[in-house]
Amino acid sequence: MTRAVISSGPMPGTEPTMHMDMATELAGILMPSPVLTASGCAAAGRELDQFFDITQIGAVVTKSVMLQPRSGRPTPRMAETPSGMLNSIGLQGPGIDRFLERDLPWLDERGARTIVSIAGGTVDEYAKLAARLRTAPGVDGIEVNISCPNVEDRGQVFACDPTAAANVLQAVRRNSDPRMPIFAKLSPDVTDIVGVAESVVRAGATGVSVINTLLGMVINPDTMRPHLAGITGGLSGPAIRPVAVRCVWQIRKAFPDLPIIGMGGIRSGLDALEFILAGADAVSVGTVVFHDPSSPMRIHEELEQALVERGFATVAEAVGYAHRGADPVDQEDDLDFISE
Repeated sequence: MTRAVISSGPMPGTEPTMHMDMATELAGILMPSPVLTASGCAAAGRELDQFFDITQIGAVVTKSVMLQPRSGRPTPRMAETPSGMLNSIGLQGPGIDRFLERDLPWLDERGARTIVSIAGGTVDEYAKLAARLRTAPGVDGIEVNISCPNVEDRGQVFACDPTAAANVLQAVRRNSDPRMPIFAKLSPDVTDIVGVAESVVRAGATGVSVINTLLGMVINPDTMRPHLAGITGGLSGPAIRPVAVRCVWQIRKAFPDLPIIGMGGIRSGLDALEFILAGADAVSVGTVVFHDPSSPMRIHEELEQALVERGFATVAEAVGYAHRGADPVDQEDDLDFISE
């Protein structure tokens, strides 16, 4: 797939066209739009389909599915934060059997492209989930949620350890169709996200989804205790967007040809454009859906307009465009400057 990081891009002074082709290829998945839903914010797409035609966006990324039904954490599970939201749902869900019986067939019949998010507490659970999906009709890709911020032991998240993350992706790849696109969903709660990306790619990941929520906490000033029953939760929304864009930028710089799905606080087409310019091939829309369920289609339209206004003829031309000619100051130079 041609990427803007090696493309000449639009020339200064050129007049934008009235319309453009928003079709996108993501790791071999042909999509009419680079806008996807984000896992955990729209279940399996059934609820959103009453607000817009889900076949018109790139793909539905399902809520993370586990082997067994899971009731999740006790309430309260959510808290509003400045420019964001903290959640501690605990991966509530019906389990893989119910998903394969009810949700996946509906998505397949509806004609939506589907990326199934899977999560587990052990490497073996991930392997079994991948094996169950291997022959299931209607699966266009798998997103491996190795950065679950709501599991009981947050200190042992797979995504925070390159070796543990690689073990999961190796197991998923081994139990999946060799042609199946597999995306590792990475956590920003690490010192070197590029190192984790390298480990999962070597283990068999086709691409990465960047980023999952950041670990956060809220204290209730009235009770003077943690607001969430689970104590900590995942921070999402516009507050995390600069962190997410930085992670996409770093991974794209290290891996010029790696398929990347960017996410984190996208509310508008210009937000989506920021991720694409940083190097994302596609974007996932999440938290904004809670107050604007039609937002994925709106963001698609706003992104198209933003690309047209900047003279791009295709989405691919814009991917990684911000890297062209970029020569950032070395980190050590930054530190020297700050210390003076």
